[in-house]
Amino acid sequence: MKKLIACVFLLLFGASIHAAAQNSRWSLMGKLQDSQSEALRSATVTLLSTADSTLLAFGISDAKGAFEIRNISEESCLVQVTFMGMETFYSLVERPENSLSLDLGIIQMKEKTADLDEFTIQDIAPITIKKDTIEYHADAFKTQPNANVEELLKRLPGVEVDQEGNIKAQGETVNRILVDGKEFFGTDPKLATKNLLAEAIEKVQILDRRSEQSQFTGIDDGQREKTINLKLKEDFKKGFFGNFTGGYGEDQRYKLQGNLNRFSENQQLSFLGLSNNINEQGFSIADYLNFQGGVQSMGAAGGQVRVTVGGLGGGSAGIPINSGQRMNGIMDSHAYGANVNQDFSKNTQLRSSYFFNQLNHQISQDIDRLNFFPSGDFTFEERSIQDNASSNHRLNLIVDHRIDSLNSFRSTTNAQITQSDRFGRSETANRDLDGNILNSGERTNLTFGDTYQANTEMLLRHRFNKPGQTISANLTFGINASDFDGLLSATNEFFGEAPSVEVIEQENRQQNQAINYGANVSYTSPLGGRKYLELVYNFRQNRSEVDRAVYDRDGENLVFNQALSNRFNAVYTYHRPGANVSYNAGKYNLVAGLALQATTLNGELLLFDETVSNNFQNLLPSLRMNYSMSNTKNLVFNYQTSVNEPNIEQLQPVINNADPLNIYVGNPTLRPAYNHRWQVNYNSFDMGKFINIFANGFANFTENAIVNAQSIDERQVRTITPVNVRNNMLFGGTVNLGFPIPSLNSRFNLGPNINYSNGYNQINELEDRIQINNLGGNLRYDFTWKENVNLGLSSNISRQSTAYTFNPQQNQLFFNQNYNVDLGLTFLEKYAFAANFNYLKFNSRTTDFNEAIPLLNISLSRFILKNNMGEIKISGNNLLDQNIGVSQRADVNFIEQSVTNNLGRIIMLSFTYKLNSRLNPLNSLGRPGSAGPVRIMRM
Repeated sequence: MKKLIACVFLLLFGASIHAAAQNSRWSLMGKLQDSQSEALRSATVTLLSTADSTLLAFGISDAKGAFEIRNISEESCLVQVTFMGMETFYSLVERPENSLSLDLGIIQMKEKTADLDEFTIQDIAPITIKKDTIEYHADAFKTQPNANVEELLKRLPGVEVDQEGNIKAQGETVNRILVDGKEFFGTDPKLATKNLLAEAIEKVQILDRRSEQSQFTGIDDGQREKTINLKLKEDFKKGFFGNFTGGYGEDQRYKLQGNLNRFSENQQLSFLGLSNNINEQGFSIADYLNFQGGVQSMGAAGGQVRVTVGGLGGGSAGIPINSGQRMNGIMDSHAYGANVNQDFSKNTQLRSSYFFNQLNHQISQDIDRLNFFPSGDFTFEERSIQDNASSNHRLNLIVDHRIDSLNSFRSTTNAQITQSDRFGRSETANRDLDGNILNSGERTNLTFGDTYQANTEMLLRHRFNKPGQTISANLTFGINASDFDGLLSATNEFFGEAPSVEVIEQENRQQNQAINYGANVSYTSPLGGRKYLELVYNFRQNRSEVDRAVYDRDGENLVFNQALSNRFNAVYTYHRPGANVSYNAGKYNLVAGLALQATTLNGELLLFDETVSNNFQNLLPSLRMNYSMSNTKNLVFNYQTSVNEPNIEQLQPVINNADPLNIYVGNPTLRPAYNHRWQVNYNSFDMGKFINIFANGFANFTENAIVNAQSIDERQVRTITPVNVRNNMLFGGTVNLGFPIPSLNSRFNLGPNINYSNGYNQINELEDRIQINNLGGNLRYDFTWKENVNLGLSSNISRQSTAYTFNPQQNQLFFNQNYNVDLGLTFLEKYAFAANFNYLKFNSRTTDFNEAIPLLNISLSRFILKNNMGEIKISGNNLLDQNIGVSQRADVNFIEQSVTNNLGRIIMLSFTYKLNSRLNPLNSLGRPGSAGPVRIMRM
């Protein structure tokens, strides 16, 4: 299969080279200056067709004002040069007779003074550079009819979109997308890119957004967030627009999805909805967790809980490897949402959104695990089924009010209600390496209940008359409550010298309530000489109450089990005063800080008449340096310290037997872990050649790391307890290089990465050093020809090795590989073809596990109605009928493979209708493809 992919790659690559070489092509160059003979950097040079003014090619001038556009095939073309504040320059040029290059020499641009209304064609500048903002004109980058913003972004030079829809711009991850400068459904970029029409976008602006605190104080703290702002066309601000899709397939599979938007200068209204039974999650992973009822509630009721053994670096869950882009199991998904943004005046704005999510999820899973212990290895098998149902309501509300020029107020509120029902049944067995059974178990769990959560923040800010002198206060309040009931039925059989059978029939109820409140006060003042002082004080208190009652069933009677029950009250109090000193010197800024964190924990275990009391004090230094070599090249160094205090669940010596063969017990003697983190980032983006380089290196060092120690008794029952161990260390790095090959209409992206960790854990009270090496990377090739052909080839490979001190013969080695081919074709004006082939391969040298999954999706579309407002599509997903999902992961003393059920082949016929797809008649004057006279200057 890998050979087939390589052949396809070479065939298409060779065809591209042949097509590029079959005609003699020529180059155009020149140098741009202003009226003072100073070089014009980042001006846009565009080549237009003399027949119909369509876009042929474009480039950006470098720091010396020079530009060069290569591989021109046309006999003649129109040159257009645009620059902010300058009159647009036009020139008609022809292919040179005795040379393969034409030098226009020095072109002196004029400042805008004349009325340019005599032009009947608008400036077509695909890219405009405005200081730290790159602006793409969307009409210059053609997409298929009914394409969403994600498809538009894939065609922009310097922007990358992976299979999951994650976005990188200039090598950096984009975490926020704005629509006309306003947040769209919060901070999840995918909600905008997957639901808004590419046709509605006039400009895509990429900028480095400063932090909220920096924007308020005017003091540059060096923190930047790569942000995309989507500027809508005026035509799409005059009514509703959106699209609606309905599809039906074999085995009663269906899909309904749509969005409706109405945007104006002062108001944004958006409505989203989906309903399907084909495992599609149209929203973000955060919404998926809300479908599940949130992470915390999953273990709150004492129902089916798998206690995951912590890995290195403070209790992580190892290094799981995702098996692909599909969501495992069989799911029915329903989700509806509304986003309302309203500017009541220039001083008062409202940002709000509401979501309702409902999910029914059936999972069938087989797990095979090889466990390594100093006393001997054994295997673990589990066959389980789960049937989970949950619904979630979520509300977000932000009010910004500017009281006057010196004072402002901001209120942020979010609330959610989750209802969930979960059923699980599993059969497990532990065996020695000879295949002899050590113990077996059957377990049934049922959990149902509700969770309520609300948080609010009020931010008051005052700016003094003296520049840089500010004070702000942030008040917070939150409440989290849950009420769950659970049933546990388990039969465990133990073999060996003293065989026995253990039967557990239990009911439990758990009520949790947590209230937190706090305040953060920040004062900034200039010290002179571009130096600034910030004084910060943070106070926070968390109060929690837990009432967990477990009853053993004895016939028809319920007997209270005090050993497994728990009632406690806990109060966490934080005090954190600190100071930061910053220095801004044009190209670089430096921020150094020091804080003292004092934490007090007072807890009361009411059923055991015990108290838990701890006090922790730690000094927390920090240092950040940002060196901006230019608008597109910078270096960032960051050093931070933090304290990971044990929570009340880790400290209380109470047994959790949700899985009777894997018991969890807290440790009241735990100390906080102290973390040091160093990070270096380098980012460079060449606007003229669209070459980006991003490099990241990091190192983590943890003192008194908290890990989950394991001990196993003679019956192979595992007990897990959090403990402090010696220092753990983790370091690694990644590099991303992206560059185009314009002559081949291609772009390459290469991203190797490496991670190494060295840490300690306790297994049967023996401290063991564990070293984990992870080496991998990704490679992607994209070929684009106009709006007709879009080809992507990619691979992602990971190699992980784990070495143990107590027994080097148990060292682990496994590989995970992912190869992908994406192809999109538009032909005969009204037809579109799309295909995706994904090949997943999992291999373990430790267990001889070897699994491969080929996935193939194909679709054919026919566009109908005026302006392609309708689309009829027939699609085949998972045509090779692979109805399983596979994953492979390793942890501190085991390697595990799991196989999960999944949807098989789906053939579906769907129809999409696009609302408000008409073209603005005014746009035809300046859209590529519109003909019209233009004033031409001959050279």
